[in-house]
Amino acid sequence: MRLLFDQNLSHRLVTLLAAEFPGSVHVRDVGLSAADDQAVWNYAAQNGFTVVSKDSDFQQRALLYGHPPKVIWIRLGNCTTAAIAALLRVRHSDALAFEADPLASFFVLS
Repeated sequence: MRLLFDQNLSHRLVTLLAAEFPGSVHVRDVGLSAADDQAVWNYAAQNGFTVVSKDSDFQQRALLYGHPPKVIWIRLGNCTTAAIAALLRVRHSDALAFEADPLASFFVLS
């Protein structure tokens, strides 16, 4: 499972989660740091990424349009990058099950 971290998340997550989610990138790594949600959505869909964001806009897109791409919506509020990495590590098997589910479009982590 390859993740595309949205601009509202730290680019450090790529390194912190490299063992669990190899091949993941941050939007800034692919020239999308200033891109709108539609451009991020299209890039993820065309390149086989799951979008990870704290932004409810991606969850709403997933409800409206379905997948691809799939969306992991982080609902932790104000928190550290380490807390987000820990959450994704602890829920790694759930994230993989979400990816394998042909009907699921978004997954909420809190």
